[in-house]
Amino acid sequence: MKLLSNHPTEVLILLFLIITFIQSGIDKILDWEGNLNFIKDHFKNTLLKNSVPLLLSIILILEIIAGILMLIGVYQIYTSETKGIALLGVTLSAITLIFLLIGQRLAKDYAGAMSLAVYFIITLLGVYLLNN
Repeated sequence: MKLLSNHPTEVLILLFLIITFIQSGIDKILDWEGNLNFIKDHFKNTLLKNSVPLLLSIILILEIIAGILMLIGVYQIYTSETKGIALLGVTLSAITLIFLLIGQRLAKDYAGAMSLAVYFIITLLGVYLLNN
């Protein structure tokens, strides 16, 4: 298990985020209408109400790209101990979480915004570790 013995924290953070973002993206793909209806209702009283399908599509694309980059990053850490692609994926994850936070705050879903903080802290730790 060279992968976990040389970079255990980085790899575990990457695996956590890969599962989080890929699962979220797959859920959006498999239940697009359900997610769209939920998000439309969630943002019905905000400036975003007319842009929900576009914004949900953007979040979906960002989640999938971030997950794929982090998956490639784990492979690169294992094969060559390079961290560039993993760092790119984790950074994109952080940006995606900021977009989600903006949405939660605009929707005045403060509990939802607060729950994103846990993911953001883990993501920032990943950025920090992969950047060193």
